[in-house]
Amino acid sequence: MAPSPVPDPFELNPQGSTPLYRQIVEQVQRRVAGGLWQPGDELPSVRAVAERHAINPMTVSKAYSQLEAEGVLERRRGVGMAVAPRPAGGTATADRLALLAPALDALVQQARQLGIAPGALQAALQERLDQEDTP
Repeated sequence: MAPSPVPDPFELNPQGSTPLYRQIVEQVQRRVAGGLWQPGDELPSVRAVAERHAINPMTVSKAYSQLEAEGVLERRRGVGMAVAPRPAGGTATADRLALLAPALDALVQQARQLGIAPGALQAALQERLDQEDTP
């Protein structure tokens, strides 16, 4: 059975400080590392993503090209981009956590600027995590 195409899942923030191509790269990296996307899953076309988000197709192409160079995606002739096969063993938890490092660094920096104690930040984070676990 052939893998199904992945619907356009990108949540892009044009007003954010992170460039749009970088937002795409990071979202793909997280979904692949987290196992949400499997090897062979096809990504939406450059044109489809660009039209849906009203952005320049070169922005999407730049992101896809970077992901291809990193070995996360592979180009398939006549089909487009797909998730590349992973090395045996998958992605270790430490590797997946490393993808969160920039967000964690920003969170810690903001908490310090707001004068929030580490214990209070940990409690707030745990509360958020617990909310996600409850049905």
